[in-house]
Amino acid sequence: MMSTVALKRSWAQDLDTATLYQLLKLRVEVFVVEQKCAYPELDGLDLVPETRHFWLDDEGEVISTLRLIEEYDDGVKSFRIGRLCTAVPARGHGYTTRLVQAALAEAGSATVRLSAQTYLIDMYTKFGFKPDGDEFEEDGIMHVPMRKG
Repeated sequence: MMSTVALKRSWAQDLDTATLYQLLKLRVEVFVVEQKCAYPELDGLDLVPETRHFWLDDEGEVISTLRLIEEYDDGVKSFRIGRLCTAVPARGHGYTTRLVQAALAEAGSATVRLSAQTYLIDMYTKFGFKPDGDEFEEDGIMHVPMRKG
């Protein structure tokens, strides 16, 4: 029997502790352990009231996640996608696409920015993102700032 992978979304303040724990655990597994990158994962932005969390739930297990943060530039609201990751066994099933499309739908016509790991530029280009600055190193991994809108 096939499992049903459900798209979930929550405002930061509505996240239950167990779900938040699963989101953070997956991010640490991918970014800190798999990518061998020691960085400040707990940056204070996960619980900001305007932060939205998106994740895919496979029968109670978080298998993919991203975070959507509100930003303001001269009073104009924009968004930033970050902390996008998928568990190793769940890769190759289009889950990243589902999450990015959901975040972009949430953002509507507003500008959306992200810092793409350089090897993922082509993936983000498919969603309409364009490079928006010079490549830079962050936590030992090369990134390129990108924006849509």
